[in-house]
Amino acid sequence: MKSLIRLELARSLRNRKFLFFSVIYPSVIFLLASNQNGTHGKIDGTGLTVGAYVMVSMASFGALTAVLMGNSERIAKERESGWVRQLRLTTLPGRGYVLAKTASAAVVSLPSIVVVFLVAAAVKDVRLNAWQWLALTGAIWAGSLVFAALGVAIGYLASGDAVRPLTMIIYFGLSILGGLWFPSSSFPTWLQNIAKWLPTHAYAALGRAIEQSQAPHTQDIAVLAVYFLLFAGGAAWLYRKDTLKA
Repeated sequence: MKSLIRLELARSLRNRKFLFFSVIYPSVIFLLASNQNGTHGKIDGTGLTVGAYVMVSMASFGALTAVLMGNSERIAKERESGWVRQLRLTTLPGRGYVLAKTASAAVVSLPSIVVVFLVAAAVKDVRLNAWQWLALTGAIWAGSLVFAALGVAIGYLASGDAVRPLTMIIYFGLSILGGLWFPSSSFPTWLQNIAKWLPTHAYAALGRAIEQSQAPHTQDIAVLAVYFLLFAGGAAWLYRKDTLKA
């Protein structure tokens, strides 16, 4: 499994287009969004500056991009090319393949988080305590595992031709409705009630709680845990189903 993880990392790091959209693109969106709204203005109901609020949103968005977009398309293409079938002939167990995909995606998501933080601190003067920077990095990185599992599930659900449009719909839907692009407090009440149960909303809420020097809400942790179990369970079931077809 370690060899497969190293292979996956090498492939991801050689993909310049993937690195741009997962590492550079979130930082660009952060700069545009914070400039438009004024970095030091306050977001209503949070006590956070626009810079600090958007920073967590874009770090979460970058990690989401890295683990979801990378996993889903790569797995669907590997299924069609026969690579997954070849791996099944080795001693690598099915869970090892799924874990390798999830772990490699999580490693790649770390630079996207760190780059957004560096840009926010250096360009937009976002200031936090040392423990908050470390806790933010850990929380956003760990939370990305939820979406890494979703990426694996989509990769086994969709064919090579259908995986990209399906992933994009889920990707933008979760990002927008979860409040990563716009504060969910600006949504109509009925949409806010939906948004608070989405994994992206709970994901960003972890980081904002840390910025406010508060413990993450139990509901947000529970929402992420439930979604992780659903996505990981779905990925395992779809993998077994795909194995039977082969």
